[in-house]
Amino acid sequence: MSRLEVRPFAADDIPAAAELLAQRHRRHRQAQPLLSPRYEHASAAEEAVRAAAEAEHASGAVALRGGALVGYLIGSPKTSYTWGENMWVEAAGQAADEPEAMRELYALAADRWVAEGRKAHYVLTPADDVDLVRAWFRVGFGQQHAHGLRALPRPGELAAPKVSIRRAERADIPVLAELDIALPEHQARTPVFSAARPPTLQESLGEWGEDFDDPDFTTFVAVHDGEVIGSAVGCALEKSGSHTTLARPENAGFLGFAAVLPHARGLGAGRTLGEAVLAWAAETGYASVVTDWRVTNLLSSRAWPALGFQESFVRLHRLVGY
Repeated sequence: MSRLEVRPFAADDIPAAAELLAQRHRRHRQAQPLLSPRYEHASAAEEAVRAAAEAEHASGAVALRGGALVGYLIGSPKTSYTWGENMWVEAAGQAADEPEAMRELYALAADRWVAEGRKAHYVLTPADDVDLVRAWFRVGFGQQHAHGLRALPRPGELAAPKVSIRRAERADIPVLAELDIALPEHQARTPVFSAARPPTLQESLGEWGEDFDDPDFTTFVAVHDGEVIGSAVGCALEKSGSHTTLARPENAGFLGFAAVLPHARGLGAGRTLGEAVLAWAAETGYASVVTDWRVTNLLSSRAWPALGFQESFVRLHRLVGY
């Protein structure tokens, strides 16, 4: 077997990289058939690879064996203090015929990223590709986040609600604002330790006051003993910037937010809110439902798989130098 050659990614590599990506997506859809079939075709995959390669400050690497491309990697930064000085490999940013080659690709690409001061690295990879995930683990990455995907509920699948569910009303805005803060406050604690800054109550009240009537978002509240104790929001998946290209099933609804007040956890409100969004998605005409969660959030990482969401992509993370 000829020696593996690794060099920086170039624009001329896009067509061959797109072929690898289309092959990866075809394999992925065998495990997750609800994902879009569009990217099984090299033309759509090429659009996604080109967008990744042309993103601002994008860079990466390719691996060749005997002159043939066997793997590629592309990352680009996001502007957000939450993520640190970062590089992100999104859903279209990697593919390899030889998963072990990804370690060589990362070694070359990360040398530049770290030299540029970008030491927080994030990678979105198909959840079912065990060899590829293992290759990333063996260059220092661990799982931080999960994308979940499930079919619509079948008739009679959803259980009788454990708490009362209704659509949110303007009078609920004060508690909706509290719930907006409750989730990031929970995730700032052990074992998540998220760096995201919770909004102030005044900021949250202001946002709800401006956006409450937005028809693109449907908000449900859970009520127990006359008190609103939780909320959930459903919308089209296109409203999410975290689910793009290959990670965006066609005509999918999105469980974009769910939270329960700390004193009311354990009553089944979270699951019931999730079921309300599933029922809403079915009534609205979506073909599937997507959500995502921090795997270090012990509550959500148990609640959403128990509701039928299967991991479609996993987000891996490494912080260099610690």
